[in-house]
Amino acid sequence: MRTRKVLAACAGLLLAVLAAGCGKNGSPPVKGPKAGELPVYKVDTGFRLPDSRTWTQAKKRGYLRVGAKEDQPYLGEKDPATGVYSGFDIEIARMMAASLGFDPKTIRFRTIASANRETALQNGQIDYYVGTYTINDMRKKLVGFAGPYYMAGQGLLVRTDEDDIHGPQDLAGKTVCSAAGSTPYQRIAADYPKAKLVAYDTYSICVDNLLTFQVDAVTTDDAILLGFAAKAPDEMKVVGKPFSEEPYGIGVPRSDNALRLALDDALEANEKNGNWKKAFEATLGLSGTPAPKPPPIDRYPAN
Repeated sequence: MRTRKVLAACAGLLLAVLAAGCGKNGSPPVKGPKAGELPVYKVDTGFRLPDSRTWTQAKKRGYLRVGAKEDQPYLGEKDPATGVYSGFDIEIARMMAASLGFDPKTIRFRTIASANRETALQNGQIDYYVGTYTINDMRKKLVGFAGPYYMAGQGLLVRTDEDDIHGPQDLAGKTVCSAAGSTPYQRIAADYPKAKLVAYDTYSICVDNLLTFQVDAVTTDDAILLGFAAKAPDEMKVVGKPFSEEPYGIGVPRSDNALRLALDDALEANEKNGNWKKAFEATLGLSGTPAPKPPPIDRYPAN
């Protein structure tokens, strides 16, 4: 029975993974929302924001440059064949563009690594950044944040036939995988020392090892885990409640308060008109998790 499950899991992996061998670097099968399931964002053609240097420069060039992730399923993912980005974060970026008066189709996405986000915003390489970007006081000293648009928290991803793990309190003696040096890894090590921790460079390797019964659980932000679960809902599930708080925000240049507050307005409007919920249901919601209530927007004063 276990052998059949392993074979079934391996059969569903990306072709690239199959070529490399089951259990090696890769991710669950590529699946995505149909175009008709995604919201259509009405462009506010009359929008103006002359107090924003970022917006003014984008208007002159005719398009927005948006930083994003490219390797997070159903959050920010780039199709290697077409170069098209998709996911919940990408939808947030698109609805923001429409509210700012830009056709979402004209956005030029740029993959920016986590370590380079602040520099990219400070140097004007991008106009704003949407990519599992947790708001915290240290980062506020370097960049501005609109939102939050989603409240993530550390969670656990397990196989669907796993009945013994319902939360971090059940990890004693279990093998748990996370990214090397990550905050989730450190939290498990500090708070749940009886768990058997293993670490790899990417979460996709952890997921492969989960599917092939080499680990019992994968841990990181629940939003990232929901994306992996949405890829293979018959094989994996997210269990328990989040056991940390990670408010995701839209990063903007620190001095551009006009843009930050305009994005806050846009988020609020898209939450009220249902676009936020539709975007979630068409992406992360494919994991089977219902759309949560969006977190309250933090309109903090300029500093």
